[in-house]
Amino acid sequence: MKDLGATRDFDAIAVGRRVLAAEAEALTAQSAALDASFTQAVDLLFASKGRIVCTGMGKSGHVARKIAATFASTGSSAFFVHPAEASHGDLGMITPDDVILGLSKSGEAPELADVIAYAKRFSIPLIALTAEPASALGQAADVVLKLADAKEATVEVSAPTTSTTLQIALGDSLAVALLERRGFKPQDFRVFHPGGKLGAMLRTVGDLMHGPAELPLVAAETPMKHALLVMTEKRWGIVGVTGADGRLTGAITDGDLRRHIEGLMSHTAGEVMTAGPKKTVPPGMLASEALALMSDPPPAVTVLFVVDAGKPVGILHVHDILRAGVM
Repeated sequence: MKDLGATRDFDAIAVGRRVLAAEAEALTAQSAALDASFTQAVDLLFASKGRIVCTGMGKSGHVARKIAATFASTGSSAFFVHPAEASHGDLGMITPDDVILGLSKSGEAPELADVIAYAKRFSIPLIALTAEPASALGQAADVVLKLADAKEATVEVSAPTTSTTLQIALGDSLAVALLERRGFKPQDFRVFHPGGKLGAMLRTVGDLMHGPAELPLVAAETPMKHALLVMTEKRWGIVGVTGADGRLTGAITDGDLRRHIEGLMSHTAGEVMTAGPKKTVPPGMLASEALALMSDPPPAVTVLFVVDAGKPVGILHVHDILRAGVM
């Protein structure tokens, strides 16, 4: 068994808390330090007709990849260019319509030199995210986002920790500011996240509903004998009743059938139906909202008619929502 004597006095929780506290303090300082340069950076990104090109070397490169992914998932076309590969042909991926976001704590990463020169040559806007505005990267940039003065969380070595946390946070801040300035909505976000739990939660009623061919519908004057045939054929446990203008005026459920059991076949659909119905949904509603509506307010239902301008365009069952992973 491994001798743990050398680590007997080591307190992992204390170290973890110290690191988290240091990084939290640095983030607070970064927030307080935001100034007009942040607005200028957002303006540059918003005005761009091209893409956001994120670049950085080492740990800054890993962060740049993450920032590019965040931009892309929130509606801003973005990608990562490795600065070392840029000198071997990848500079051709960058166009004059783009904006470059360069990350380097020191601002002196030699691999960034060709990217900086390329930006200057073709007048491509350059935003620097660095702790050293007087560095080569900072001096070449159109806008400098300065990292707050904060020590790395390590004690005896200066491994990138706090600085990369600040880079990530600033990248997130830029992405969210740009998202909100563009008026990006959950429906837009869904386009870039069709898979997984997030994609499921952003799916709409229109994505999941069954279309007009599967709608159980009858006119108000339809004899109940025929209405029951439609109800049985469509197998939804409900039939909708429409008026002369095609608008949904009511619905017949099992409960309505029981209430009119005596002389049921002598009635029309309009006489048996429950007017309304009270619970309908538009195609653009989030499926998660439709699921909530099924149970609140009472009474709970398992089927909803989907209506557009008062006219039924589809039908949605609770099983359709649950199968899609919406909870």
